[in-house]
Amino acid sequence: MASAISLFYCHLLVFVITLLVPAIAQVNTNVSAGSALFATDDNSTWTSPSGDFSFGFRCLPGQQDQFLLAIWFAKIPDKTIVWSANGRYPAERESKVELNTAGQLVLIAPSGWELWRSNNNENPLVSNGAMLDTGNFVITSKNSSIMWNSFDEPTNTMLPTQVLGFARSLLSTMSEKSFGVGKFQLRFRQQNISSSSYDLILNQIAVYTQNTYGAYYTEHNVSELIMDKSGYLLVKNSLGAISNLSSEGEVLRTESDSYYRATLDFDGVFRLYTHPKNFTGSQTWAATWYVPENICLNIVDTFGSGPCGYNSICSPKAYGKPECQCAPGFSLLDVNNKYSGCKQDDVSYMHECNEMGTVISEDQFEILEMENADWPLTAYELLQPITEFECKKSCLHDCYCAVAIFQDPKYNNGTGRCWKKRLPLTNGRYNRHAVDRKALFKIVKLNSPSQNPTNPDPGQGKQDQAISILAVLLEKLPNFCRTSHTKDLDMNLRSFTYKDLEEATSGFKEELGRGSFGTVYKGVIVSSCSKYVAVKKLEKMIKEGEREFKTEVTVIGQIHHKNLVRLLGYCDEGEHRILVYEFMYKGSLSSFLFGVIRPSWQQRMQIALGIARGLMYLHEECSMQIIHCDIKPQNILLDDFFTAKISDFGLAKLLMNHQTRTLTGIGGTKGYVAPEWFRNTPVTIKVDVYSFGVMLLEIVCCRRCVEVEMERAAILIEWAYDCYSRGKVERLVENDEEAISDMNWVKKLVMVAIWCVQDVPLLRPSMREVTHMLEGILEISTPPCPFLYGSTFEAEKSSMGFSNNKVSSNPSYVWRSLLAARDLIKEGLKWQMPLSRLSSRDKLVWKENRSQSFSVKTAYQVALRMRQQQWVENSGLMAEQIVLFFCIIVASAE
Repeated sequence: MASAISLFYCHLLVFVITLLVPAIAQVNTNVSAGSALFATDDNSTWTSPSGDFSFGFRCLPGQQDQFLLAIWFAKIPDKTIVWSANGRYPAERESKVELNTAGQLVLIAPSGWELWRSNNNENPLVSNGAMLDTGNFVITSKNSSIMWNSFDEPTNTMLPTQVLGFARSLLSTMSEKSFGVGKFQLRFRQQNISSSSYDLILNQIAVYTQNTYGAYYTEHNVSELIMDKSGYLLVKNSLGAISNLSSEGEVLRTESDSYYRATLDFDGVFRLYTHPKNFTGSQTWAATWYVPENICLNIVDTFGSGPCGYNSICSPKAYGKPECQCAPGFSLLDVNNKYSGCKQDDVSYMHECNEMGTVISEDQFEILEMENADWPLTAYELLQPITEFECKKSCLHDCYCAVAIFQDPKYNNGTGRCWKKRLPLTNGRYNRHAVDRKALFKIVKLNSPSQNPTNPDPGQGKQDQAISILAVLLEKLPNFCRTSHTKDLDMNLRSFTYKDLEEATSGFKEELGRGSFGTVYKGVIVSSCSKYVAVKKLEKMIKEGEREFKTEVTVIGQIHHKNLVRLLGYCDEGEHRILVYEFMYKGSLSSFLFGVIRPSWQQRMQIALGIARGLMYLHEECSMQIIHCDIKPQNILLDDFFTAKISDFGLAKLLMNHQTRTLTGIGGTKGYVAPEWFRNTPVTIKVDVYSFGVMLLEIVCCRRCVEVEMERAAILIEWAYDCYSRGKVERLVENDEEAISDMNWVKKLVMVAIWCVQDVPLLRPSMREVTHMLEGILEISTPPCPFLYGSTFEAEKSSMGFSNNKVSSNPSYVWRSLLAARDLIKEGLKWQMPLSRLSSRDKLVWKENRSQSFSVKTAYQVALRMRQQQWVENSGLMAEQIVLFFCIIVASAE
């Protein structure tokens, strides 16, 4: 025993001495300032002297043009990555990482956009960088001090000789093949405010906000986590005492012929791995230690989805790995990722609920049982004492009950208990030895009325039910239910006749909304499973659009993405051009955002990210690039789970003449229109970025982009920039306690929006860059003033609302200028513009608008004065265009 203790302390002494020796003392291959690596197929790297580790770009599996800047084990077959810089933001081909002369590593995309920069101050006395044999990349100064090293910015892995202090943490990856930030964290938590002691914990985090949840593993009184050179994990407490965490009681190794790493894996388990240096072809990493022992049972926090995602069941396997499966009546959200969580296969029964929250008929359901299963944290009602039969009946009768958990009386002193659960189900677990409860799943029977409803909308009442039944008896159901509609195999779409859709919409009776592309009606398509659809009648198509309709619909029909409304079918008959879309029960973002009840901050952030991902897909990931041209809240729809879906994509080409830049050729909606629409310049995907920026501010502030009654805050983008530039971003979310508590992200979203609404299109980021900024994986730099001619808050300082500069074609600038001019004229400062000086075109415009309100005439006179003084010389607008634009924008806002 004494010899073992002596050996232990001898080992600790050797380890401490190792830590005191500067890391740069080992032999290394220097990387001089100005050196660079490129993301190409030549596999150039900066390698450690022994060849054990390499620093450079790694091509992501299955994505030949996407690269990760990383450090990895270079000699083993799977090239295991131990550190990465750009996580969920892969670098494009030809991206570059450079050790600059200021001593910083900088990752730059081919476009020049900075993707990542090492977190150290600039230092012109940089000496060199080096990839060390420890797996640590260091940057040193000329006096041999370390300016930056990768060990101080770990990702998900620790290596021998690495120390994790209380200010550092490890974050899991999204999955085995995705290196973005996942949902688990290893960190230090202060025991209490007045204490200097810390606990080492594992906890779940919210991926989007990085908000931390409760701990599911705790090691008390730990100030440092150390991985020694022999591959053991040691912990040091607040008094400086060191103990072995990973192998208590075992005599420590003094020599090693293996590689070691400790990784917080994507499944939330922290494991210690070993891999022989002299390996055979079949040998790989083996886990020698892990915590927690059973993550399925250890996670008991109310928040978070657990290791398997929502609506799933977790059971432990070897080395603590969770085995995930979906509950009965559920299927995987992502069939390629069993940890993604599950969705309910059939939610149509919700339409069979009455106003009391009870189901109309219990006969359409059945109960499936599963022993030793439980979701302990999502109950909304507890019934006791109760029998199993009563528990089943209660769940069957309750619209909100998705599953009931029953505990037999023999496990609870003779009292049976029943917990009723609503969706989503969290932290489900299955264990024969630790769970003494039975799960009762309520699922819809095959061929039940809810799976083939004649009237899935309960709001229509019994009268519509009777009509539907009568239609069946008289065999008057729409004929496309049986044979008349056909499936276009090239597009995977349904081809409908006009009569089909006329019957489906009851003569285009119930209007859902009107937009620039046409009118939308509610309809019911009856096939193997009746369902609501949105039927859009296209209007005002240009001749080229009519000829290209089938071609464009082919393109739209092949586009499938989580954040895009899916096209189900079309009608191309005679003069009729109609599209049939999936129906979104929650309606548009406009009604959700500007309604009486303010949506939650978390919901708004998720919606913004969903829209960004949808636009990124249209711009960069489709086989044919699509510019939407009319991004606004009315064209963003929400499904039952408030997932944002973009509608009307691909229609602009059919309905607008892109060859002209007249006023009638301007695309989009007032307030969301990018400035280049009014200039004689090409329109690119950046017009969508601008519109997204405006809408992002609306999502943050829960107000419309133009609200005249708000005086100085009438134009949202101007007010937002004014608040941001003055350091008063909190004014944008007044009375929104949830947003105020997350001001860091409020400011980030406002900064992203300001970048998006830059007057100069080249300054706007791409939607991929926007998406990654919203995901928190791309740093957001300080945006410049978005207005080419300065803010109109400054313009108001002049006597008539105009600056001495020539007026910008920025719509908000025009609007603010008109408001100022109108106010002055109301005070009596009237300009006299003799009609004799007007051109014939000007006179025609005047006559058409003289019946309008006084402010319209004012706008017209302002436009004429601006034209005479050549204030619009460089704006790209003809005089007639600006006259018409002024008149229309004021008239529409009155």
